[in-house]
Amino acid sequence: MAVTRTLGRDLEVSAIGFGAMGMSQSYGPGPGRDENIALLRAAVERGVTFFDTAEVYGPFVNEELVGEALQPVRDQVVIATKFGFAFDADGRQTGLSSRPEHIKQVADASLQRLRTDRIDLFYQHRVNPEVPIEDVAGAVKELIEAGKVKHFGMSEAAAATVRRAHAVQPVTALQNEYSLWWRRPEDEILPMCDELGIGLVPYSPLGKGFLTGKISTETQFGEGDIRGTIPRFDAEARQANQALVDLLATVAARKNATVAQIALAWLLAQRPWIVPIPGTRRLERLEENMGAADVELTAGDLAEIETAAAQIDVRGARYPEHLERLTNR
Repeated sequence: MAVTRTLGRDLEVSAIGFGAMGMSQSYGPGPGRDENIALLRAAVERGVTFFDTAEVYGPFVNEELVGEALQPVRDQVVIATKFGFAFDADGRQTGLSSRPEHIKQVADASLQRLRTDRIDLFYQHRVNPEVPIEDVAGAVKELIEAGKVKHFGMSEAAAATVRRAHAVQPVTALQNEYSLWWRRPEDEILPMCDELGIGLVPYSPLGKGFLTGKISTETQFGEGDIRGTIPRFDAEARQANQALVDLLATVAARKNATVAQIALAWLLAQRPWIVPIPGTRRLERLEENMGAADVELTAGDLAEIETAAAQIDVRGARYPEHLERLTNR
């Protein structure tokens, strides 16, 4: 039986979730639709109950993939998806949109693609400064009252913005990047989650693959792989950031675990309401990620990691500048 955790007041999910984005975008060509569906179903068989997608992934095709894969087991799983972007007639993303009427249209379209009658967790993907956050939270509140949505979430929002939204409709979970090589949530987000009873769902919990120990300065990123455009992944930054992987490897050897498992176990140890959502396209990586929930890090292990990590200056921005501007607002 898989280890579970609770987001917000009552959303129970597996301690390790599954981020499906990479099946449809960001990391170059991957397995075909049938293989992806088989992997999503294998995740359910192995105890994953929490799956993350979004209309913008693809766009649209990722929700369709998740919907088809999980339809036979719909009542056994929690599905999270997101709104907040606008698209033209050809399906190309054209910017942000969180107008209340748009949110409701997105919910109906996502329900169809996901082959379900409710969205368990509906995140605002990025804050749209042109729409008062109270109006956004109010629109989701109406969707909850209509039974189309069960829980409200936000992604990469500033703490002050989350507080304003939470006053209108309680926020169940925040989805932010968080890992040993991106620790900004520790400044304001984690204390606020403690205070308000909000869960945290770290995306890129393995640093887009870097914290697996499988990426070196020699790694070449293929066509369509976003890591080729991210400053943190240029060769010089990778060489500097290898110190973080070496630290995890030292602990992993002692624990008879993998580097990735220690990175995930470290996240799980930070708070009981943190649920990372690593993505993968391979069964062996899925099983490796799931195994992280069984890795026990002692207070001594955590102190050792903390002391060593404090000496490491992680190099490179996590996003190109135009994407970073969409966060923390």
